[in-house]
Amino acid sequence: MALTSNAALWFLVLTLPICIWVAWNDMKFMKIPNKAVLALAGVFLVIGLIALPWAEYPWRLVSLVVVLAAGFVLNLAGLIGAGDAKFAAAMAPFIPPADFRLFLVLFAAVLLAAYVTHRLFRALPAFRARTADWESWSRNDFPMGLALGGALAIYLCMGLVFGA
Repeated sequence: MALTSNAALWFLVLTLPICIWVAWNDMKFMKIPNKAVLALAGVFLVIGLIALPWAEYPWRLVSLVVVLAAGFVLNLAGLIGAGDAKFAAAMAPFIPPADFRLFLVLFAAVLLAAYVTHRLFRALPAFRARTADWESWSRNDFPMGLALGGALAIYLCMGLVFGA
């Protein structure tokens, strides 16, 4: 793992509330707020200067631009939502390029687990009754913020444990 435990700690403390907010908001409203995207990007812009070596910082920002461009194309093709694309772009700088493959495998696992868990809870009448106003229960599409936020949080937790 290329992420240092020090950087993971700095990032995790400030991004975990944002990840939870995004997951909850996407399940309830099927929207990822622009404020959450800007907050996540802001955390990286400020804390990245402290937590990362100076030579690495600009390259991490390049990943934001690349993922945003890819997300824009995927959104135009109707494959992902605009909020998902923007949030994924804001997440990108937190993952060192050397860990992209690891993160993609982690994201695939989290996506599968989030999908199965969401559909399971959607099928439970007792749980649906307590969250009856959640829009994600009645829509066919999936609240990707649940998987995106979860994957970033888990990755940063892994950085605490396994980081350099």
